Amino acid sequence: MDRSSRSRRLLPVVAVAAAAALTLAGCSSSSGGKKATEGGGGASAGKATTPRMTVALVTHQAPGDTFWDIVRKGAEAAAAKDNIKLVYSADPNAGNQANYVQNAIDQKVDGIAVTLAKPDALKSVVGKAVGDGIPVVGLNSGLSDWKKLGLMEFFGQDETVAGEAFGGKLNEVGAKKAVCVIQEQGNIGLTQRCDGVKKTFKGTTETLYVNGTDMPSVKSTITAKLKQDSGIDYVVTLGAPFALTAVQSVGDAGSKAKIATFDLNKDLTNAIKKGDIQFAVDQQPYLQGYLAVDSLWLYKNNGNYSGGGVQPVLTGPAFVDKSNVDKVAQFAAKGTR
Repeated sequence: MDRSSRSRRLLPVVAVAAAAALTLAGCSSSSGGKKATEGGGGASAGKATTPRMTVALVTHQAPGDTFWDIVRKGAEAAAAKDNIKLVYSADPNAGNQANYVQNAIDQKVDGIAVTLAKPDALKSVVGKAVGDGIPVVGLNSGLSDWKKLGLMEFFGQDETVAGEAFGGKLNEVGAKKAVCVIQEQGNIGLTQRCDGVKKTFKGTTETLYVNGTDMPSVKSTITAKLKQDSGIDYVVTLGAPFALTAVQSVGDAGSKAKIATFDLNKDLTNAIKKGDIQFAVDQQPYLQGYLAVDSLWLYKNNGNYSGGGVQPVLTGPAFVDKSNVDKVAQFAAKGTR
């Protein structure tokens, strides 16, 4: 039976609904980098009595990008609840990411959750997983491609919509000239964000590429751009660490430009409180990791598809600024926003 036929027979459910039937337990795990590592959970959670599963979570996390620590923390919490052995692997190089997916296939895992920042590079190996009967879900990057590649579900935000909303926000605050900083060339989600900003922002938008794995280089590149063009009044970054670095660049350049960004972390919420960052778009990375892993447990044990296997489950976008940052900061301090 093909997946579309199964999808039509199954009713969509909210992915977190199964948690109510579970008893309390908890465990912990250490953080990791590019190398594949096993994870448990980071917080107290219910624990399933269903048979042990193994799930591979493969992302395009670059070294030092704290956004993915939040994604992973959510995935580990779901794994702890669902009696899942979570194997986490990450690399910004799409070829290496594809190798990690192949490793998961070779290990005959029970499910794979993967980001599709560069979908063409993962198309073949994802097809192998699906062909071998391994359920695969997407998260964070790949909203435009997850169904084409045969994934069952997707959890994330529509990056184009988020970018368009961001451009509208720039209009509201009276911005005239913005530079959109892309930290990874070829990442389709980052490109969609900047394209969305350009579509709705009534001012002028330029794109600036930086090497996101080299923060001193990021800082110097943004500083040079601001010195070159004093007309830039907003720096738009696509991740919290880059926004915080841009704060330093503005100071070094003697610029009056303000900074706004996509994505959050603890330090970023503090910067919003201080006024160093004007606003941020929150896509709830903890929720993305949690739902992706939990969805595989639900499919394995109850045949459920979130979104009915047809629609993505959107986790953003939402704006965070001085008016609401205190509500978000309490969770960011715990590493879950």
